[in-house]
Amino acid sequence: MEKGITPAFTVGLDLADRYSEAAVIDAAGELVAGLRLRTQRQGLIEGLARWPGARVVLEVGAHSPWVSRGLAEAGFEVVVANARRVRLIAESSAKSDAFDAEALARLGRIDPNLLSPVVHRGEAAQRDLALIRSRDALVRARTQLINTARGLAKGLGTPLPKCAAASFARRLTTAQAPFPGFAALVEMVGKLTETIRGLDHQIEHVAREQYPESERLRQVPGVGPLTALAFLLVIEDPNRFEQSRAIGAYLGLRPRRRDSGSSRPQLHISKEGDGLLRRLLVGAAHYILGPFGPDTELRRWGLRLAAHGGKAAKKRAVVAVARKLAVLLHRLWVTGESYQALGHGRTRRAA
Repeated sequence: MEKGITPAFTVGLDLADRYSEAAVIDAAGELVAGLRLRTQRQGLIEGLARWPGARVVLEVGAHSPWVSRGLAEAGFEVVVANARRVRLIAESSAKSDAFDAEALARLGRIDPNLLSPVVHRGEAAQRDLALIRSRDALVRARTQLINTARGLAKGLGTPLPKCAAASFARRLTTAQAPFPGFAALVEMVGKLTETIRGLDHQIEHVAREQYPESERLRQVPGVGPLTALAFLLVIEDPNRFEQSRAIGAYLGLRPRRRDSGSSRPQLHISKEGDGLLRRLLVGAAHYILGPFGPDTELRRWGLRLAAHGGKAAKKRAVVAVARKLAVLLHRLWVTGESYQALGHGRTRRAA
């Protein structure tokens, strides 16, 4: 459909696990139908078959990736609304599934750009990214178990020795149990560590065999197979950004803005976009600025930022390095250049 043209019909689709509500409005904004459809690919397509080519507006959520792909393949114009831009629905005092569906339809009929449409990644990328998210869930579960063990032991006056999470079970197997249930926690942490190690091997295999461009990203110190693969899968299409510097805002690594008149308050980063990739980039930034980070142009730049501004300067420097790292990785991906630890910026400017 051409830009700026109001569609003949707009469908608002409020997705749920079993049944979804649909509201159909025409070009004049009149409600022509309200439907209750089973949340299945064929059920949704058949239910909306009376309005071929209609604009279908749905809110981003657990079902939106496969639903949007299926409806798009069936010939519908699909708009996936960013949940942050539909406060009208979330804050309504008369909220219901039917109301939500109609509100989505009316917002989508006026101008889809108001909804900051989300573009879901392909099914293959979604499946490979699920491997990384599974590992992340296991790591968080292991961290929670370790924190529980440390907290219980500290409360009994027997604090546990410091060690890395990966060596927690090995270091404490021979220690005297400070409380009942301690052995069970240590055993579970050990099993999780073995499982996480197996997933790490699987992630490295996927990166090497299916995404060879990840090797180029791994030239940057602090970027391993996990971060490189996550970056490729989350971004998926590097050409969707006209400028590499836009990647920082996309990943929520830029400060919020709330300027008014002469007021320019300093705010925290927006934290929009994919939280997992943002955490991985921040972790890489910590390594780059840490005691084991090799001498690079990015490290020097970050250390200069950290040297000025008091206690908060180090935190701001880490975020700034993470943002600059994201830009660097995107640039390497798009141009195919080889990474230069020192002089990379000067070489680009000269070129």
